[in-house]
Amino acid sequence: MTLGPLAELVERGDPDRFLAAMAAPPKARAVLMALYAVNIEVARAPWASQEPLIARMRLQWWRDALAALEAGKPVQGGEAAMALAGLSHVDLTPLQGIIDAREWDIEPGDFSSESEFSDHIDATAGNLMWAAAKALGASPDLEPALRDIAFASGIARWLQAVPALKAAGLRPLVDESSSALQRLAQDSLTKLRSRRGTDLGIAIHAAREAWRAPAILKLAAEEPERALSGRLHTSEFRRRGSLLARVWLGRW
Repeated sequence: MTLGPLAELVERGDPDRFLAAMAAPPKARAVLMALYAVNIEVARAPWASQEPLIARMRLQWWRDALAALEAGKPVQGGEAAMALAGLSHVDLTPLQGIIDAREWDIEPGDFSSESEFSDHIDATAGNLMWAAAKALGASPDLEPALRDIAFASGIARWLQAVPALKAAGLRPLVDESSSALQRLAQDSLTKLRSRRGTDLGIAIHAAREAWRAPAILKLAAEEPERALSGRLHTSEFRRRGSLLARVWLGRW
């Protein structure tokens, strides 16, 4: 299978991860594109219908597809499913965790606690980064560091998505106060910085999708109201330039 259709899917659905994947060597890029494409399709499933039953059926299709792959059976589906079937050394357990977490998107609800909210971020962003890193050959002892990096990146993305999630009828934050948002951003930034010196080896290509997190989290910590007004973003020049700088310096 050529990379083209997958790259187009990821570029449209997740442009930040697309750029990060394009910065990876060809073999790593193919793995990342496949997993990012699966993540996009799973994330879209709850929004495919206003009927909760149909949305759950779409998520169940992915559960069945992963079960088939686990059993060594063929999978029929779109580009993302076929690409996943073509990969070797993919741990399907984190992907199952992503599917389960997407149940939250089906019907309007809220998080009962900060712990539940954190678990959701780890189940989505953390599972995706760890699945990608493991598929690239990362050592198991890197999982805690990668999940910390992914958590910070997931918080940055989540804060950027707050207005859209609220418009869709969801309640994405446990506490919308400026002090709570500021604390969330600062704690996530601290967690990210604590892993800056970690030697990630091959897993750097999976971690690089977090390249925008420091700037976004810093902005949220300084001006938390931006998260509620949809102004939590940096310039396109800074977005692309910061990635190029990290690639050139060999950093994530």
